Amino acid sequence: MSGKLFGVGLGPGDPELMTLKAHRLITSAKVVAYPAPDSGTSFARSIADGLIGNEAREIPIIVPMRVDRFPAKEIYDKASADIAEVLESGLDVVTLCEGDPFFFGSFMYLFERLADRFEVEIVPGVTSLTTCAAQLGRPLTSRNDVLTIIPGPLPDNEIRRKVEEAQAVAIMKVGRHLARLKALLSEMGLLDRAGYVERASLPEQKVHRLVDLEAETAPYFSMILIYKGDEAWTLPPSFSS
Repeated sequence: MSGKLFGVGLGPGDPELMTLKAHRLITSAKVVAYPAPDSGTSFARSIADGLIGNEAREIPIIVPMRVDRFPAKEIYDKASADIAEVLESGLDVVTLCEGDPFFFGSFMYLFERLADRFEVEIVPGVTSLTTCAAQLGRPLTSRNDVLTIIPGPLPDNEIRRKVEEAQAVAIMKVGRHLARLKALLSEMGLLDRAGYVERASLPEQKVHRLVDLEAETAPYFSMILIYKGDEAWTLPPSFSS
């Protein structure tokens, strides 16, 4: 009998935001897989550090973290083959995923390769989206507001159109696009309504009104939240972080 594949959401980074089910599965796992950069520490593994048993087999999935394109298909094909071999032996595999596995999570690439051959269970995680709203101290959306999630790398004309149609907006993957996004939102008269959070829930977290942010670039794990709806929600006048 084959093993079961778990896609386990770890939340945004603070281990205390991990679900009880994720905690139970990781601490009892005999085989743990996780994405890892080609140099440096795996963020997913660092969140679960201390929960992975000393005897557990670990399968790092090396995914280069760089701007230029890399052969992602080959990477996930090989990772799927390695995990499939373990599942065929009858062992379960717990795959760690920052945030939520089905919300911009890399686990989806394993899911699409293995779900038709093995039993798979998804364990949702706390998303960075709701975590950033909590850190900004402003609700995300309400009533009939349309919430639109926009990847920062999209061109300006597409971002402008999507922002104009929404009442609540989350711009993710800000990174090297920060200066361009700030200029665009300034043109649209939305800079004062925009909040910025990077590395949400981690000790190095930063929270700002976007208009007060002086940096020209941001880390990959950063987000801009805008509210344009009818509620009288505003950002705090300043943040301490």
